[in-house]
Amino acid sequence: MLRSTRLRATTLALCLAAAFSVQSARPVSPDHHEFEAAIYAPYAADKSVAREFTLYFSYIDARDPSTVAWKVELLTQDGSRVLRHWHGEERLFQKQIETVLPWDGAGADKRLLADGFYKVCLTATAGDPTTQRSRSGSLAKRVDQALLDDGSDAHVQEWEVRVGAMPKIAMPDFNALPTTTSAKSQAATASLPYTVYFGNLHGQSNDSDGGGAIGSCTSSQPAQTGAFGPADAFNYARGRGLDFLMESEHNHYFDGSSSTNTSASPATAINRYAAGRTAMANSNSANPNFLALYGMEWGVISNGGHLNVINGNKLAAWEYNSSNQLLGDVFVAKNDYANLYTTMKARGWVGQFNHPSTSDQFKIGTTVMGYHVDGDEVMVAAEIMNTSAFSSNTTETETSRSTYSGAFDRLLENGFHVAPTTNQDNHCANWGASYTNRTGVLLATGSTLNEANFVAAMKARRIYATMDKNSQLITTANGNIMGSRISNNGALNLVANFANSAGRSVSQVQWYRGVPKRGGTVTLLASTATYSFTPATGEHFSTRN
Repeated sequence: MLRSTRLRATTLALCLAAAFSVQSARPVSPDHHEFEAAIYAPYAADKSVAREFTLYFSYIDARDPSTVAWKVELLTQDGSRVLRHWHGEERLFQKQIETVLPWDGAGADKRLLADGFYKVCLTATAGDPTTQRSRSGSLAKRVDQALLDDGSDAHVQEWEVRVGAMPKIAMPDFNALPTTTSAKSQAATASLPYTVYFGNLHGQSNDSDGGGAIGSCTSSQPAQTGAFGPADAFNYARGRGLDFLMESEHNHYFDGSSSTNTSASPATAINRYAAGRTAMANSNSANPNFLALYGMEWGVISNGGHLNVINGNKLAAWEYNSSNQLLGDVFVAKNDYANLYTTMKARGWVGQFNHPSTSDQFKIGTTVMGYHVDGDEVMVAAEIMNTSAFSSNTTETETSRSTYSGAFDRLLENGFHVAPTTNQDNHCANWGASYTNRTGVLLATGSTLNEANFVAAMKARRIYATMDKNSQLITTANGNIMGSRISNNGALNLVANFANSAGRSVSQVQWYRGVPKRGGTVTLLASTATYSFTPATGEHFSTRN
């Protein structure tokens, strides 16, 4: 399988972030009660090597104070050697912490680093303050012990940075594919008869815990109390230049509660979900050049995992009221991902893994991110990077962003055939406006922009993730478009095609490869835009960064 992922351009600054909410008197939400950590590491410095890293920490809905133990490491590009490290402890309670970490451009030996690419890695955990204070030794030893104790649950965020000027990357000639801002009558580029559509596949309205008014929105909204609904979201995103927007409402909020409302009426929950689908249909009827999508974000974070059912026309639920009535259309037991995948396949639904984590999510039996044959068919995408879910930024300049590349690679190695997406998980009323990141989806040129054709493109995995809404990243293998599953004998010729309507150019190209169902590690294959090699016998996947 060929997949194309995030792209990196010379004028783009790569960074990292997480969600935040202040403490409130509302019940703890099963969807956002978790520690979050992120780092903003500017990809390139403006005038010199030196720059500042910004660390973000939050614990949404936390009832008690905690101490964050964190470590930042400056690594070689391949991650094999630590060049410098920093340790710290922070008090965390009721508000987001932003810690600025100055970097002078030097390694531990105080010498400026040579021109090249490096990695900045943040590892952090939050725990009981008394426990952290009781650890002995220096600050670095206390932090390292806390991270060791937390094991696989520690948050890891990693971004690459560039030092100095690098040689220009040779890219193949490529005429950009048509978009909604280019002439729709434009002939398709030779052998690539597709049109690129840009949008956001993750957002909430007041049908669940989103739709918060700009100016007062800093977190998720109590169930169904937000100021704006799905119709407002579609109108807003269309006005901001998006080609599509999915409203992915938490499936267990339709009873009017983030927990279980035992007095809720099944009809009320079912009708509200159906009304969201009607708002989608009305928007699409009135606006043929914009695709409104309405589905559900199924599951909970703790010991579960969120995923979007892109085209779910019925509400899948696990909650019952006091009269033993299901508060939805279709029963799927909580955290039963095997049954969910099978239900999705039977109903023709497709899905996206949302902000995936390798700690305890999407279990099949006891296996985290466990492979399932039905899941492999219906789960077509996974988020590889998002902006902050609780950003109220409307100028596309949000610096709080999170990456899930490790979990994404784990899904591929476990056998899932998923394409990369990047979304905004908007809970405030700024759908698609917090940053320039977009998910690009390729539809056959000349086909109608509707739910059926869009889902068909997603099933074909003709999808890529970009931090720059002006960029196209179209990869091929022996002429087969990204997302294809091909049988190959002999040489495999990989080509990364790039175009940018704002004049940006490529700073770095990296091809990675792995083996489905091996459960191993994705490794670097090549660092050129075109690469030819003969793979060993067996299944492989390739990815471009």
